[in-house]
This record gives sequence, structure tokens and C-alpha cells, in this order.
Amino acid sequence: MITIVSGTNRPASNTLKVAQYYQKELAKKELQTELLNLQRLPADLISSDLYGQRSAAFEEIQQLVTDTSKFLFIIPEYNGSFPGVLKTFIDACTFPESFYDKKACLVGVSSGKYGNIRGIEHFNGVCAYLHLHVMPLRLHISSIKNELDEAGNLYQADTLKFTNEQMDKFVKF
Repeated sequence: MITIVSGTNRPASNTLKVAQYYQKELAKKELQTELLNLQRLPADLISSDLYGQRSAAFEEIQQLVTDTSKFLFIIPEYNGSFPGVLKTFIDACTFPESFYDKKACLVGVSSGKYGNIRGIEHFNGVCAYLHLHVMPLRLHISSIKNELDEAGNLYQADTLKFTNEQMDKFVKF
């Protein structure tokens, strides 16, 4: 199973739009995926699912993670890194088997001009610790508000070229 993780719980985020775009485009390449929107996380995640605890609300999400062999993380820039909710999600998952020796593809998004380069590097370090194998082609989509049309689709020619290349490599990864 392949899961696309929208790496924020912000309502109506551009991150979710990019995740949905990837899901739609991967379906065209005959790759079926699940989309995990971190808005689905239990509101009391910090008190209910960390440090060996497991809530019924998180169990379905944990099962999705357990069943996943490849992850595609769409990660927005938050304060020069990645969102704390993404790290909390990782911390809530069963360790080490949730991510150990599985594969990941990383896409950074930001409203600024660097496409979350630092956040992707920070998250890459977390992946290394988890033994989550990261595909070498990592994308950084900057000025995200100028990259999405009204329907939530990427449309800039160079972005389409590189996202398509990344998706083709992800299918084979």
C-alpha cells in the first residue's frame, strides 16, 4: 500500500491541495494510493497516543501506517522546518515497525522562495533514524500560491516537468 501524507493539520491548506494533486496524477499512472490528511488525527493526540498509549481514534491511522510500504510526504515549511504535528504523528506511531525499512518520497512546499529546503533536510534526518529509505529525488516547490490554479492543480511548466519525473521515479522506487 502507498500512502500520501499531507504534512499539516491546517484546514484548507495548500499542502493538502498538493497531496490531492499527487494522488490524482499517480492514479493516472495506475498507482493507487491512500491519502492521510493530518486533520484526521485525534484532537487529544498528545495525551492519548504517545508513550505507549493507544486510543481507538488513532488505531485506524496506525493500521494504515502499518499496512503502508511506501510513503509520499508533502511537507510545508513551518518556521524554517516542518510542522510539529507531523513529528507528533511520527512519534505516536508504533516504533520501530511503522516505518522501519519502508520507502519514502519527500516534497517540500512553501510560500517563500526555497520550497522548504531546510524542513525537508530536517525531516530526512528523522527518516534516517527511523530506517525509512528516502528516494533521492526530493522536490522543493516554492511560492506555492503561484503554483496552484483555482482547481488546486499545479500548472507551471517546470513544476509539472519535475513533479512528473519524481512521480515516475516513485512508481519504480
